Amino acid sequence: MKNRITDLFNIKYPIIQGGMIWVSGWKLASAVSNAGGLGLLGAGSMSPDVLREHILKCKKATDKPFGVNVPMLYSHIEEIMDVIVEEEVKIVFTSAGNPSVWTTRLKDKGITVVHVVSNLRFAIKSQNAGVDAIVAEGFEAGGHNGREETTSIVLVPTLKEQITVPIIAAGGIYSGKSMLAMMILGAEGVQIGSRFAVAVESSAHENYKKEVLNAGDGDTYLTLKEFAPVRLLKNDFFKELMLKYENNATRSELSELLGRGRSKKGMFEGIVDEGELEIGQVSSLINQIVSSKEIINDIVHEYNDAIKLQIQL
Repeated sequence: MKNRITDLFNIKYPIIQGGMIWVSGWKLASAVSNAGGLGLLGAGSMSPDVLREHILKCKKATDKPFGVNVPMLYSHIEEIMDVIVEEEVKIVFTSAGNPSVWTTRLKDKGITVVHVVSNLRFAIKSQNAGVDAIVAEGFEAGGHNGREETTSIVLVPTLKEQITVPIIAAGGIYSGKSMLAMMILGAEGVQIGSRFAVAVESSAHENYKKEVLNAGDGDTYLTLKEFAPVRLLKNDFFKELMLKYENNATRSELSELLGRGRSKKGMFEGIVDEGELEIGQVSSLINQIVSSKEIINDIVHEYNDAIKLQIQL
């Protein structure tokens, strides 16, 4: 599986774990890296001090490369970046913001920078900003998402026509077969979130993991576009939110319903009826909690088997 992505990150497999809030702590990131992929810490739900703690623990748990995912919409972005530089993290994935703001500053510190995009315009902007690779995140993905609702199977080849830096496909990728499909379309790596969100090493609450295992076809929905579009599992909070929309709630009324800490409540504290349960469409395909190593091995074996089948055909 050696290609530009494995060379860029010095990893065995071009499989990147999503840096998800309340899910991607040092146990998950180090386990994925130890298994041959690239683990990411999810800084979006961490204070600067907590991020530093997770970086230090991750360094002790693995001698393999790992990185940090940083959503740029958070207020303490400067402090987060200071911690990353001080602790000499070598890989940063940025998202939810202008790639021009941080790319040069990070690269000047010797850091490899990847930016997450959901459309061609931002992909071009990211490449012009000097990023080392781009994550093409399709509409199927969990958590915060693009407004365009472009699927991965359309987004990846669209970007491939005009982008020269390596493309990492994200959104709707669950298996070795879906990984191969993205590679055929032009990606050189995949980023997988939902399947790792319920891994043994995930810091998500067991109640949240059970809700994901019970999810069926059509049980997620992209909503809250007035703020930042997010894909959620349908629970009591979601139903209450939909009722607000039916009654033509104002932005301030929606904001009042959201309150603070909804994602922490649902995903980390396990209060699944009242919290946001962020997950991708592939949740309907996830039916067991296994280790990160088992997940990666399963994907790699299926990918290799699928290639052999294509050769035979």
